[in-house]
Amino acid sequence: MSLANKELEAVNGVKIPQIGFGVYKLNKGEDFETAVGEAIRIGYRHFDTAKIYGNEKKLGVEIQKSKIPREEFFITSKVWNTDLGYEATKNAFEKTCENLNMQYIDMYLIHFAAPGYIEAWRAMEELYLEGKIKVIGVANFEIQHLEKLMKHSKIAPMINQIETHPEFPQDELHEYLAKHKILHEAWAPLGQGNKDLFKNTTLKTIASDHEKTVAQVILRWHIQRGIIIIPKSSNPKRIKENIQLFDFELSSEEMKKISELNTGRRYSHSPTGYMVNPIYNKLMKMFIK
Repeated sequence: MSLANKELEAVNGVKIPQIGFGVYKLNKGEDFETAVGEAIRIGYRHFDTAKIYGNEKKLGVEIQKSKIPREEFFITSKVWNTDLGYEATKNAFEKTCENLNMQYIDMYLIHFAAPGYIEAWRAMEELYLEGKIKVIGVANFEIQHLEKLMKHSKIAPMINQIETHPEFPQDELHEYLAKHKILHEAWAPLGQGNKDLFKNTTLKTIASDHEKTVAQVILRWHIQRGIIIIPKSSNPKRIKENIQLFDFELSSEEMKKISELNTGRRYSHSPTGYMVNPIYNKLMKMFIK
């Protein structure tokens, strides 16, 4: 069984499935195996993990079990704050390859603009030129981080993975990314499943008009903005619904109504300051476990 997906091209021509499957906080063995196995069966080929998630090995096992050729998958991982720096990043990358049991990674990102990210980028540029990474990019970078990185790099970041949802559409950053030919990828595309968002009357009305779920409407809104999405679910029904997004289209008026839901509310903390300090790193490791 396979469902339709669309591909977006990075600036170097590498094609990325627009709908991926996120595995953040999906760590319990049985739940992980069931969710990822079902996602692969349905037709997901783009999977997003990270060192700090603690499940790279589990993802590698499920991909091996599928018996589907490696080249049909698009796998993303990320280097964590404590591994930033030239040598540390190269070592972290090799460990990720070992965990996933892969010779190359389709996309590798700097997880946050923490100290050492310029040196980390230099390592990633070399790994990219060696063919070990197909797409290099960043996550949780704001405009000032991107500006600094591009001043000190030979290769500009090809993608930025950032919190994006109807209440926090990242309009200014979205426009900046488009201007600089950097793809926009959304984490928490469904607002981390916030109940208030799913009860929103505007979204419920649009969903009813299209005979779709509110989640599908939100994800379709991202798709029509040209954003790559990585929704996560352990529910087989929702896993399937989250990729069934190409049999309907939102009108310009509906897109406008959804854009008006912008409140500037993040469901996570700002990536500057709090997100890159040592206390956060310790808390994050505890939380992921």
